[in-house]
Amino acid sequence: MSISVGGFLLFVLLSSFLPDVLNQPLFGHVTLGLALGVGQFAVMAVTAWRYTVHMDRRIDPIADRLRAGMHRDEAQRARVPQQQRRFGAW
Repeated sequence: MSISVGGFLLFVLLSSFLPDVLNQPLFGHVTLGLALGVGQFAVMAVTAWRYTVHMDRRIDPIADRLRAGMHRDEAQRARVPQQQRRFGAW
């Protein structure tokens, strides 16, 4: 993730302070800035894909175990009868 944030920051800094570098033609009317800008979509897609893989492998199983434990505890509480009050209401 830090690589994608660094890439976005580098693009913004280059466009702000070195616009001549981004105006270098690569081929035809395509400049380095345009190619890097389109490349940001690829970086974003890879970042989103890695995020979903991480969540599926690491976080979702933990959340599922916690959720199952909560449901199990609620089911146990429902089976245990409520204790009688020892003191009357005011």
